[in-house]
Amino acid sequence: MTASELFDLQPHGPDTYVGQGPHYPWGGLFGGQIVAQSLRAAAATVEPELMVHSLRSYFIRRGDHTEPIRFEVDRIRNGRSFATRRVVARQAVGAILNLEASFHVAEETEDIQTVHFDTTLPGPENLVSDAWTTTFDRRTIDRSLLGGTRRDGSGRMAVWMKVADALPADELLHRCWLAYMSDDVPIDSVRACHPTFSAANGSELTMSASLDHTIWFHRPFKADQWHLYDISSHSYQGARGLGIGHVFAQDGTHVATVAQEALVRHAREPQD
Repeated sequence: MTASELFDLQPHGPDTYVGQGPHYPWGGLFGGQIVAQSLRAAAATVEPELMVHSLRSYFIRRGDHTEPIRFEVDRIRNGRSFATRRVVARQAVGAILNLEASFHVAEETEDIQTVHFDTTLPGPENLVSDAWTTTFDRRTIDRSLLGGTRRDGSGRMAVWMKVADALPADELLHRCWLAYMSDDVPIDSVRACHPTFSAANGSELTMSASLDHTIWFHRPFKADQWHLYDISSHSYQGARGLGIGHVFAQDGTHVATVAQEALVRHAREPQD
């Protein structure tokens, strides 16, 4: 499945769309894919002059890559400057994700950036790919090179990512792809802040799952160009960890902010 095919949803009645996911190495579906496809479905029901500026989603059940996904859109509000949509993604087992997204008509104002790019980090051209998919490239910066948190929190992770295929000049498609890729790092940050789970074999000691995922889109960007996802964990308690991060273009532009609460627990413990 190519980058463009992933978001080629098919209409199935009023405000309802159907999509499919590829087969991932671990089986099931990737949470970021369901978030991004839900965003695509929501955007199909708003006027073209409105662009998504934020979304919040809850992961409900694990998806099945052998089944199509049904995206049901609820038109919560249509205003002059803003529109709000709710999307429920369903499969045979029932709802697998609930998403709410807000869309805004572009306004001309001052542009004030208060969070800045870490210029001490190596660029993607100096790193080796550790991507687990052919849809996007990923290059992780070794944590020994991060030089502390530089932000509140712990367990800092810094990863360069970009879509593998060239994308058309469609701002919505680029925002969908950022939503897709942004689910790849927060759990790693939560695990990295933990004294046991941060060990080299930490992934074998834990079970983990994304619980919710929030994105604020600040500025236009190109998802098929390199962006740095700089994420730290701000809390871990009761098996739930919070990862908060910033996404930067290579020129230092802060294009988005991401927050995710993740479940990370000992693998031997009972699982819901």
